[in-house]
Amino acid sequence: VQLVESGGGLVQAGGSLRLSCVVSGMIFRFNAMGWYRQAPGKERELVAGISKGGSPYYADSVKARFTISRDRAENTLYLQMNSLNSEETGMYYCAGGWGNIEELDYWGQGTQVTVSS
Repeated sequence: VQLVESGGGLVQAGGSLRLSCVVSGMIFRFNAMGWYRQAPGKERELVAGISKGGSPYYADSVKARFTISRDRAENTLYLQMNSLNSEETGMYYCAGGWGNIEELDYWGQGTQVTVSS
């Protein structure tokens, strides 16, 4: 199983980015997937998650600005990020698993997002 993120980069504060995560190497799709962020010097945190049959989850700090979505046909997970601020700089990881969004077993290598103020 392989998860490959893309779409990170350098953006000015207030700008937008769309992250993508392509999943390959498996027949059955994950029950749950999510995006995690690790800022410099901080622990990795769940930013947004989506599970089979459930409502999307968003961290309070990103609600109304970030949107998580999943294209099952293309086995791709997306994260649309709007109105970014400098505190959201970090490595963004895609993850998937068979349990809930806080128990994800498979991880990508991450994509760097840098927001300049």
